Amino acid sequence: MGSRYTKQYTEEFTRDAIALVDSSGRTGTAVARELGISSESPRGWYRRAKADQGESGELTSAEREELKRLRKEVREQQPPGPEPAGGGDGGRHP
Repeated sequence: MGSRYTKQYTEEFTRDAIALVDSSGRTGTAVARELGISSESPRGWYRRAKADQGESGELTSAEREELKRLRKEVREQQPPGPEPAGGGDGGRHP
């Protein structure tokens, strides 16, 4: 089972890792191995950077934040749902 702790890297570190992937022609996994970090980290950073530059069909960071904010707004405006049938015991009766 994975750790609940997520290591935070500086913006400079992530920018340098992305530049290393771009300039070296190596994969994010190879760069991660060299830097001693999870292989998923540079892969995600690289994908997000390309989206922010408009080089992929994915949402940019700004669009992702707006979507998150709007979803929260919608949740907050919805009335609470009805109680489950059966008194809230999930249909289990003694």
